[in-house]
Amino acid sequence: MKTFTYSLLILCVIGLALVRPDAARASGYGSDTSRAPADPDVVRAEKAIKEKNWDTAIELLNKAVKRDPKNADILNLMGFTERNRGNLDAAFKYYEQALAINPRHRGAHEYIGEAYLMAGDLAKAEEHLAKLDKLCFFPCEEYSDLKAAVATYKQQHPK
Repeated sequence: MKTFTYSLLILCVIGLALVRPDAARASGYGSDTSRAPADPDVVRAEKAIKEKNWDTAIELLNKAVKRDPKNADILNLMGFTERNRGNLDAAFKYYEQALAINPRHRGAHEYIGEAYLMAGDLAKAEEHLAKLDKLCFFPCEEYSDLKAAVATYKQQHPK
């Protein structure tokens, strides 16, 4: 009986480790930024993004990325901001840079998929949806959001 109980305990611990909330998602952008203090320009840019002040956000993010050019979260935010400014070419560039640094960056996969939908490229959006499906052991917000966006796109653009 002790062996069974011990085995069950080990399985529970392993299970909890697999389903724990990803620290990366807590930041909202797909990587663990809790180890370093938040960049003040990124904090101010996030506020500008919430206020849809895209020009201020991109100005602040440009400063932050100069200090930390290999930060996939900042590059993802730059892509998000450029996409919302209507500059898809720049958005794709930043999303691709973020994914080159961190190919598992769920936020960048979601956002580049949404950008592909804006550009009318359903196949590319579905490629990133498939990547998210593999990255998310359990359904994750990024997968669910992109899946909903793809479904909406298909309804609005029937073959």
